[in-house]
Amino acid sequence: MNQNPSKLRRALERMAMMASAFSLAGCASLTGPDLPPAPQQAATQDYTYIIGAGDSVNIVVWRNPELSMSVPVRPDGKIAAPLVDDLLAQGKTPVQLARDVEVVLGKYVRDPIVTVLVGGFVGPYSEQIRIVGEASRPQAIPYKQQMTLLDLMIVVGGVTDFASDKAIIMRTREGSKQYSVRVRDLLKRGDMSANVDMQPGDILIIPQSLF
Repeated sequence: MNQNPSKLRRALERMAMMASAFSLAGCASLTGPDLPPAPQQAATQDYTYIIGAGDSVNIVVWRNPELSMSVPVRPDGKIAAPLVDDLLAQGKTPVQLARDVEVVLGKYVRDPIVTVLVGGFVGPYSEQIRIVGEASRPQAIPYKQQMTLLDLMIVVGGVTDFASDKAIIMRTREGSKQYSVRVRDLLKRGDMSANVDMQPGDILIIPQSLF
């Protein structure tokens, strides 16, 4: 069935205008003025590393070298070592895991003293920082003490040419509360007032600019 070309053109123009309006609305919901700026300093001085799947743990048993070894934390979050079968490691601090290993070994060794050293430093997903959107290399990275927005930008190689002036930090430790951050001011103008501390579990969302 033939259609009037002028009517078809007007319909396409209306569809384009609606798509543009939806894009504007979506961008405004992410970068609107209702979002407070992210605090420059985050209270993470008491942060203790949490073991995650993909880490390697070196179990050292004092005076029992035959029981000491380095083992990976499996995808199910557990480890296996001499006399230690399927012990959950994920979600624990190294000290907590050492005490748990002592309890297990105590069935076979008198008063074991265990030290756990972590390598690999992947950490659980809940502690990783995710960078998504218009980053040059979007990825998830392990949190480190006193990590800042600038540190993240160095890891991901900055932002693309299509990145918006404003980005969003979704802070899972505060019930997914959202804050605005000025990524381009930090990278393009060297404005260090735009640099902010990150917290474990933060999600950095870099929207695409409309212009």
